[in-house]
Amino acid sequence: MTGRLVAILACVAILAFPALASAEPREEDYYRLVPFAIPEEVNLEASALELLPDGRLAVGTRRGDIYIVSKPDSATGTEVVFSKFAGGLHEILGLAWREGWLYVTQRPEISRVRDTDADGRADEFETFCDDWGITGDYHEYTFGSKFDRDGNLWVVLCLTGSFSSETPYRGWCLRIDPTGKVLPTCSGVRSPGGIGTNLLGDMFYTDNQGPWNGSCGLKHLRPGAFVGHPGGNKWYDRAEPFLGARPKDPKSESRLLVEAARIPELYPTAVFFPYPKMGQSSSGVMVDSSAGKFGPFAGQLFVGELTHSAVNRVFLEQVKGRYQGACFPFRAGLQSGTLSLQMSGEGAVYVGETNRGWGSRGPKPFALERMEWTGKTPFEIHEMRARADGFELTFTQPVERATVEAVGSYEIQTYTYIYQGAYGSPEVDHTHPKIVSAKVGADGRSVVLTLDAMALGHVHELKLPGVKSAGGEPLLHREAYYTLNAVP
Repeated sequence: MTGRLVAILACVAILAFPALASAEPREEDYYRLVPFAIPEEVNLEASALELLPDGRLAVGTRRGDIYIVSKPDSATGTEVVFSKFAGGLHEILGLAWREGWLYVTQRPEISRVRDTDADGRADEFETFCDDWGITGDYHEYTFGSKFDRDGNLWVVLCLTGSFSSETPYRGWCLRIDPTGKVLPTCSGVRSPGGIGTNLLGDMFYTDNQGPWNGSCGLKHLRPGAFVGHPGGNKWYDRAEPFLGARPKDPKSESRLLVEAARIPELYPTAVFFPYPKMGQSSSGVMVDSSAGKFGPFAGQLFVGELTHSAVNRVFLEQVKGRYQGACFPFRAGLQSGTLSLQMSGEGAVYVGETNRGWGSRGPKPFALERMEWTGKTPFEIHEMRARADGFELTFTQPVERATVEAVGSYEIQTYTYIYQGAYGSPEVDHTHPKIVSAKVGADGRSVVLTLDAMALGHVHELKLPGVKSAGGEPLLHREAYYTLNAVP
């Protein structure tokens, strides 16, 4: 009788209080992580990934090795087989496959390697391009892209330390054409963490908090642009046939949009990742090219976060000819520091991880994991678009009109960063706009938020604690951060 009574009371409680019927949504309910079993003798430190035509996964490491992983789509991650393909390279931070060659971005050059006798080991190594310098400084990382639509590889070159450029093109983005020739493309780079394109083929990279970077951010590499740090601008004489004259130097302790109005070449950060709310070390850039196999965010960007051992999501739009948009938390709880991302043809995402040089929330020194959509759609903000007087949000599921139209369901503040030669910046120039109204769209899964003021050059931090889906479910992630560089 006691057991039956408890069961009856539990049913009554659920009927009286429907919220008790379901637990808080969890990221793992929608996106599962499958860790790979790495052999004890393999120090993976996975820093670059590429899928080969036969479905195997090439993994480059910070130690200069390349491993080929067979069965990367195995159900449990324990069936994978690692075989060493190459070694003796220098901190691999980019892999791209083309016509039988694996192109390897390492610190001093792009090499290409291949296996000519089919024994599973690379036996031919060529220098493809080495038209930049290194001093041996720890900070001079070199990150490489996949091939673009014109057959170019793009590299972003870290500065010498955080402040200076002691060898050619440190602090630059270069394109490498199909013949291996360098095309200087952008200046102003500080400390990249990854590089990749959107679906349109436009190239983006992540830069990290430091001098002339108040917080970590995603930046558009538009040819001819200056993206913020003047330390490498001394090489404009070398690049002048491609880019023209050196831009003016920015004024320290200013604001980014103020200096962009004064320096035509200066392109503002498309999306800031507020530090430390959205992480402390932005890394790999990947577009969701799965057409829905990875869930409801097709066409959006995913960005690694090394320190927080996480992956964030980015929605971009173009306003007045330049990119801006919003970032959202997506998936935390990875085993080590997230560095590289690679999407498979089936819509899974391989995540290469290492924490050497930085701490990470994930406790392991390195890891390789596969992230998969479970088929269940989370209740999330899908897109966040700027309007002249506010924002339009779409959601992944129909919404509960009463909660979404209640202005008390939202909290908003804005802030920006000091654009300065000193390291980083606190949040400054806070404003607190009032949400005048919230109107649900005719589709039942969008809302227009009208504000009494917009703040140009500011991150608009929006929290949505009261918003519910039509089924009464809260948002999986209840915060969004929109970088407003222009008002439509």
